[in-house]
Amino acid sequence: MRTPAFRHIELGDVASTNAECMDRARAGDAGDLWITAERQTGGRARRGRSWVSEPGNLYASLLLINPAPWSAMASLPLAVTVAVYDAVAAVLPGGQARFRIKWPNDLLIDGGKTAGILIESETVGDGRTAVVIGCGLNVAHRPDAGLYQTTCLREHGSAATPQELFARLVVSMDATLARWDKGRGVGAIRHAWLERADGIGKPVTVNLPDRQIHGLFDGIDGDGRLVLAASDGTRQLIASGDVFFASAKDNQTG
Repeated sequence: MRTPAFRHIELGDVASTNAECMDRARAGDAGDLWITAERQTGGRARRGRSWVSEPGNLYASLLLINPAPWSAMASLPLAVTVAVYDAVAAVLPGGQARFRIKWPNDLLIDGGKTAGILIESETVGDGRTAVVIGCGLNVAHRPDAGLYQTTCLREHGSAATPQELFARLVVSMDATLARWDKGRGVGAIRHAWLERADGIGKPVTVNLPDRQIHGLFDGIDGDGRLVLAASDGTRQLIASGDVFFASAKDNQTG
């Protein structure tokens, strides 16, 4: 088994573990650095949404410097999502049938969101690309997100602590990034993502900034874009949007 070479800094209250990582990148940090916090006072989700971050859950961000050629970076979120899924699955009792990935990178237990991922990048210093992978995992409690159903590992019989889950996350992230191999292993990563995904072949509605479109969720391409099969036989690639599956249980925004 590989021994992960990551460094780790554990903090108390911070505004955002992602911001802490990016600040260190701007100051010249070499990367391969995990930062965890007991609580975030300014946690963020996709599209600038807030993310409630009270003590008892896991808030972790990983700083990578120049992790792959820019042309391969679109597939990085697939690898990250698989890594987070595998860490959570290792501490979730009762099998994985009710634990699925919801496109693009939310993790759901019985339809309730239990983890979110936010990946940010910036060119820093002498042209280096800093990539920060932020992971928020509901361990002991679930935030009231309003727009969608949430849950936590404790509600599903897991006795894992944030520290135990983080240790598993470090190992799974190292192994999955090695399998991704700077984008060269995207085929295997895409296959792993699809094996863990919810909604393949289901009717789906995608809310875009300017319109709403409908079709069947026909998987993802190698860059992680949702493949939407329309009723007229055409296929559309969608890079981002809020997804609604036909089942009432799954009608949660992304």
